Order: sequence, then structure tokens, then C-alpha cells
Amino acid sequence: MANVSAAPKTVHIVVREGWCKGCGICVALCPKEVLSLNASGKVAVVNPDRCTGCGRCEIHCPDFAIGIEVKE
Repeated sequence: MANVSAAPKTVHIVVREGWCKGCGICVALCPKEVLSLNASGKVAVVNPDRCTGCGRCEIHCPDFAIGIEVKE
């Protein structure tokens, strides 16, 4: 049987800063500390390489300010 490895996935985080009210829910729920609140109190992607594409931020954002795009 051949050793088949899964192709790495590329994760792109889309932040709609104008929609963000700075509640911090996404920051609190991110298991990899990818997100932070910036000086203006809006969400910012600070460690994009750590993102696994789990979608917790996207699912729980009450303002739909974050989107996750996963490409295999």
C-alpha cells in the first residue's frame, strides 16, 4: 500500500473590519491565538500561519465580520 499524505490546506481569513464591533468573542475562541484586537478595537489577524481553519471565529461572530476560506 502506498503512503499517501494529505495535501496541505491553505487557510485565508477574511476580516470585514467595518462590520466588527470589537466584542472579542473570536479572539477568545481561537485555539491557536491567530486573532487579536488592534488599537482601534477591531479584530486583526496577527498569526495567520497558525490558523487551522477550524471556523470557531466565523461561526460565533455575531456580526459576520470574519470569514474562513479553506483551499485544499
